[in-house]
Amino acid sequence: MSNFGQVKTLNPSIPQEIFSLNISSRLSTNLDEIKESSKDFGKIIQNILPAAVLYPSCVNDIIDLIQFSYDLSVPFHVAAKGHGHSIRGQAMAKNGVLVEMNSLNNNNNENCGVRVSWDSDLGFYADVGGEQLWIDVLHNTLEYGLAPVSWTDYLYLTVGGTLSNAGISGQIFRYGPQISNVHEMDVITGKGDLMTCSKDVNSELFFGVLGGLGQFGIITRARIVLDRAPTRVSTTVFD
Repeated sequence: MSNFGQVKTLNPSIPQEIFSLNISSRLSTNLDEIKESSKDFGKIIQNILPAAVLYPSCVNDIIDLIQFSYDLSVPFHVAAKGHGHSIRGQAMAKNGVLVEMNSLNNNNNENCGVRVSWDSDLGFYADVGGEQLWIDVLHNTLEYGLAPVSWTDYLYLTVGGTLSNAGISGQIFRYGPQISNVHEMDVITGKGDLMTCSKDVNSELFFGVLGGLGQFGIITRARIVLDRAPTRVSTTVFD
C-alpha cells in the first residue's frame, strides 16, 4: 500500500514540512515503491535509495519540490527518472526525492505530449514533453507524414533522457546527434525556475543542459526538428 501524503519519519535530510506542500498527496514514502524506482538498466549501482518518490501531476509539482529544496539551508538531492535506462545510477537521489517523470503522461498538461507545428522560419517541428518516449514521438509525427531527423537506435528512451546525454546513433553522420536538432527547451533549473532557452535566448543554459547529464536542470519540453518521413527504407545485412 502506498504511503501517499502520510506524515512519517523521513531521512533527516528532508524536513517534515515537505508534507505541508500541495505536492504532499503525490509523494510516496512506501519502501517497495522507493526500491522499485531506484532500479536502473545497468544494475551496477544499487541500494542508493531516496527518502521519497514524487509522482508529479504537472510541471508545477516539480517546480514546487525543487524550490522547497533550494530554500533550505542544506538542500536535498532531487533527480528526474525517465524510463530507467541509466547504467550507473545517474537518475538516483540518495536520501532525497526521485521524480518519476512518466507520471506526467497520466495527466493532460500543457507542456506534455507531442504537438506538431509549422513555422516559416523553423519549418516543421514538434513540441515534446521531456517525459515522452521517442517511439511515441515517432507514432505521433508519422500521422502527419513527418519524423524527427535524428534518432537513437533504441526508441524506448525518454526525450529528456537522451537530450541530457547527446542522443547518438548511426544517423549522426548525416544529421548530427539529437542535441544538434533542438530549437528550444523549457527547463526547470536548480533554483526551481522554469526557463525557456534556445541558442539565442538563455543560451548558456541551453547548451549546458544539452548533453549536460542532468546537472543543469530538468527538461520538461523540447522543440525538435522534423522532416518529411521517408515512404520506404532499405537495409543491408552483412554475413
